[in-house]
Amino acid sequence: MLALVGACGLGGDPAYERVSLKDWASSTAAAISPPSALPSLPATVIRSLDPAAVPTPLPMATSLASAMATSSPLPITGPPRFFVTARAPLARFPNKSKTAIFTPVRPAVHDAATGEFLAAIPLPAGVRSSWQVLAAAPDNRTFVLSGWTGPGSPLRFFRVHLAEDGSPSDPIPVPGLESDALGAGYNLALSPDATRLAYAASIPGGAKISVVDLATGQRRDWSTRASVVTGLAWAPDGQRIALVVGGWGIGVLDLGLKGSDLLAATRLVKPSNDLPFLESVAYTPDGSALIYSAGHAIMRIPVDGGGKSQVLARVTLPADASLTLRFSLDGTGQYLLYVHRWRGFRVDLANGSTTPMPIKTDEHPGEGDSPNAAW
Repeated sequence: MLALVGACGLGGDPAYERVSLKDWASSTAAAISPPSALPSLPATVIRSLDPAAVPTPLPMATSLASAMATSSPLPITGPPRFFVTARAPLARFPNKSKTAIFTPVRPAVHDAATGEFLAAIPLPAGVRSSWQVLAAAPDNRTFVLSGWTGPGSPLRFFRVHLAEDGSPSDPIPVPGLESDALGAGYNLALSPDATRLAYAASIPGGAKISVVDLATGQRRDWSTRASVVTGLAWAPDGQRIALVVGGWGIGVLDLGLKGSDLLAATRLVKPSNDLPFLESVAYTPDGSALIYSAGHAIMRIPVDGGGKSQVLARVTLPADASLTLRFSLDGTGQYLLYVHRWRGFRVDLANGSTTPMPIKTDEHPGEGDSPNAAW
C-alpha cells in the first residue's frame, strides 16, 4: 500500500473531480507532495493548487531533429487478438480523511473477443503502479504504457511487446522523459513503426504535443494556447499526426514543418463549431480518411476535408456515461474498442454492430474507476 496526499487525477473520469485536494496533509510525519501528473487533473482543480506545487514548465524541446517515423510500419496481423488495459492506483479515503491511501495496480493483457484476463504486465524498476494512458501500434503486439513513479515525480513511459500467446515482454523504459516535469500525457499515440511516441499534455496557459524517439528520449515539442488536446493518431506513413484540439476542431499536424506553434503547423480538417464533444481520432489504414468520435457517434471524414462526414456507428451508453467517447481503432481499421464501467465494447465499423464483453483482471477486479484500453 502507498500512502500519499490527496487524490491525483484518475484518468479522464469525472469521478475524480469529486475528490478534495485542499489542505494536503500526510499520514506520515513528513508532508508528501501529490504526484506531478497534473495534466490529467481538471484545469479547475489545477488552479486551486498552491503555485509552489505546480512544476515550472520546461522550454520547448527541439533535440529531435526529425519527428517523423524512421522505418516501415509494423505488419498488421489481422483482427485484434488482444487488448491491454491500464488504470491508475486505487484511491481510498479512510474515515473521511483527506489523505488518500493508494493501492498499486499493474496493466493487464486481455483476450480481444471475451475480455478474459491473460497476463499482468510487469512494471519497470522505479515505477510503483500503472497509470491510465496507453497506446498501441497497428500490429496488436506493441504497446507503450505509463506508470506512476512516486510523490513529486513525473510519470514514466515504457514499451511492452506481446508474444503470440499474449504473454508480455519485460518492460523497456523510454529514456529521458523523467526530466519532463509536465509530461504526464493526457493522450498517447504510437507511430506505425513503433519508433516514435506522441503525447499531449497541459501546460500553464495552454497545451503541448511532444514527439519522442523511443530509443534515445530526444524530443520535439509544439505548443498552443488552446485548452486541451484530447485525441492523437499517427498517419500510416509516419509523417503526420491527426489531433483533436478543444474549441478548435480536428486537424493534421505536418511533422516536417519548422517551428513550435502547434496550430500554425496544423491544417484544419473539421472545425468544432458544429461538432460538440469531440474526443478521439484515428486514421484509416490507407491514410485517406479520419475516424473520430463526436459525442457517442463514430464518424468518418476524408483527410483532405473535402467531403462530408459519414456516420459509421452510434453507440448507446447509460445516462451517467461521459458525453464524449474515447476509443482505440485496430490496425485493420474495422474494429473499434471503447470502455465503460469495466465493460469493453467492440464495434464492427463494417456493419455498425456492437459486442459487449466484461473486462476481467486478477488484481482488484471491478474496483476503482474503469480502465482505459487499446489494441
